[in-house]
Amino acid sequence: MNGNRFGRLFQVTTFGESHGEAMGCTISGCPAGLELSEEDIQEDLDRRKPGQSMITTSRGEPDDVSIKSGIQDGYTTGTPIGLVIQNKDARSGKYEPFITAPRPSHGDFTYSAKFGTRNWGGGGRSSARETVNWVAAGAIAKKLLEREGIELKAHVNQIGDVEAPEVSFEEIKEHSEENDVRCAHPETAAEMQELIEEYQEEGDSIGGSIYFEAQGVPVGLGAPRFDSLSARLGQAMMAVPATTAFEFGLGREAREWTGKERNDDWEFDEEGNPTPVENDHGGIQGGISSGEPIYGEVTLHAPTSIPKSQQTADWETGEIKEEKVIGRHDPVLPPRGVPVVEAMLALTLVDFMLLSGRLNPDRVDNQPGEYDTDYHPSNPNNE
Repeated sequence: MNGNRFGRLFQVTTFGESHGEAMGCTISGCPAGLELSEEDIQEDLDRRKPGQSMITTSRGEPDDVSIKSGIQDGYTTGTPIGLVIQNKDARSGKYEPFITAPRPSHGDFTYSAKFGTRNWGGGGRSSARETVNWVAAGAIAKKLLEREGIELKAHVNQIGDVEAPEVSFEEIKEHSEENDVRCAHPETAAEMQELIEEYQEEGDSIGGSIYFEAQGVPVGLGAPRFDSLSARLGQAMMAVPATTAFEFGLGREAREWTGKERNDDWEFDEEGNPTPVENDHGGIQGGISSGEPIYGEVTLHAPTSIPKSQQTADWETGEIKEEKVIGRHDPVLPPRGVPVVEAMLALTLVDFMLLSGRLNPDRVDNQPGEYDTDYHPSNPNNE
């Protein structure tokens, strides 16, 4: 199986299955000299982990991360960073009815048809549990971006037909972690919570969307055509499990706007540089960052594992069956998807920062040839 690596210079290679022994990833291309601890990574993992509220799966995974390589005395060394997260609460028995009878709208049939085999426990490699690796790697990318003055955040802006009004970036930072839904508009969050609980009681699920934004992104990230920032960002977001749509700027609304309405006029900023009056282009023009905030939206369909009876076809027995997916599953995905979307945004941006030369790929202090640094290990015999 290919397709387990993301990025050009900041490369993340992941491994693990939902009910296997562990999840993990290797990060190649992180410059030396970045102060990093397991606690830095754990903070985002705790935002993604299961069992954190009544509207998430009750699977009891602590998702504790362990750094296995790439760190010396609390700083990155420039060598590959190895991360491992143990699976502690896997229960595969409930998936036995679906070994040869695929669950509706899962990857069961396609994986078996492609490889002639699959890890069926919890969906194996096709499970969204794999995103724990992305969030761990994204936490490191975020630390690198913060050093360059780049901030990013996401929040749930719609669940079903309940949509939040537009909120500012500051409001997202201030309020999105104050409720279980991770919506930055408290009143709408309460409506979303009520709607989710209704579907949960009915044994069903519901879809929604996540708004994301990055501020402080410099001009010039991205290359025309196939390596455009929008194209690579689209690939990153469409890789998120359950994603059915990605958009930036006006997104789908652009189909209703005339050219005159959408075009962003130019003016001069205080330093005499051309700057767009508006930002309907979502921070990307010609596939390259314009220096304005990058923003967009990711749509996630309703979770496919629901405790309602559904029809399947058992290819081993030739039977049409009615089966229920019994287990611990989320009734909605966006609340736990927020840190996943943030991670993919961070990984995409840090990769382009390295590709454009704005980040030194060898070391964060950008002092090639210097060896007596603040983060170089000291010889205890010299103390």
